[in-house]
Amino acid sequence: MGPTATRFHAPLARNKVSDIPAIQQIAAKHGVLPTQVALKWLLDQPNVAAIPKASSESNQLANLAALEVRLDDEDRALIASLPKRERQVSPDFAPVWDAFDE
Repeated sequence: MGPTATRFHAPLARNKVSDIPAIQQIAAKHGVLPTQVALKWLLDQPNVAAIPKASSESNQLANLAALEVRLDDEDRALIASLPKRERQVSPDFAPVWDAFDE
């Protein structure tokens, strides 16, 4: 069986990744933006294609700079320790059922 594809589009998340203290800590350690840490982590994952927002030149340059970020084992362990069962987007029209109740 080949790689699988998962689509995720969440413009309503409003850059929530930048509010995560662990991501902020890693970003400060490397002198980069939290979004660059998240993008680099995604790019390091096998069988994942990251498609970041690139609507402005500054977004494009920040995205390119994420390629230079070098996450170490400590960074990856910290990211791996983050909660995985958290709804990132919960607009008024979200379903009332919880996707994690299975």
